[in-house]
Amino acid sequence: MAKQYITTLEKKYNDEIVPALIKQFGYSSVMQTPRLQKIVINSGVGQAIADKKLIDTTQEEISQISGQKAIQTMSKTDISNFKLRQGMPIGVKVTLRRERMYEFLERLVKVALPRIRDFKGVSNKFDGRGNYTMGITEQIIFPEIDIDKINKIMGLEITFVTSGATDEEGTALLKEFGLPFKHDKK
Repeated sequence: MAKQYITTLEKKYNDEIVPALIKQFGYSSVMQTPRLQKIVINSGVGQAIADKKLIDTTQEEISQISGQKAIQTMSKTDISNFKLRQGMPIGVKVTLRRERMYEFLERLVKVALPRIRDFKGVSNKFDGRGNYTMGITEQIIFPEIDIDKINKIMGLEITFVTSGATDEEGTALLKEFGLPFKHDKK
């Protein structure tokens, strides 16, 4: 039987983060500890209505960033003011789970975020259920993107979906993973 591949961040979660969260929140079982379920990378490409190639280049860039093929999201309704028809591609998204999720999170924390100019940490605004969404204004902070080959700077959103029931549990989990939060109070 072949050995199963375990990423360094997944090993850190099992060996260090779970015991730390059990101690912090006083859980009686390992199964109560919050875990990272998935990471969703999403980019809205509103300019794709005018330039059809923009959605394809964005799809390719997000696929390079995530290491998994991204899909195009289609509009659900017609909006005549924006010349938008139902079924037109207006965004790109990819959902990461398991090994790819941990590898992406490690690259984000250790490589991409330190490359942001004047970086002071990410905001700590959660959705009320332990999930966190952060916005990135430039895709060029990822080393997978060749700056010479991009034709437009695009932003993207990264959503961390946790099994934590509260924002406090989600914050503690993501802090343990190394996500640098600002130290501002709500």
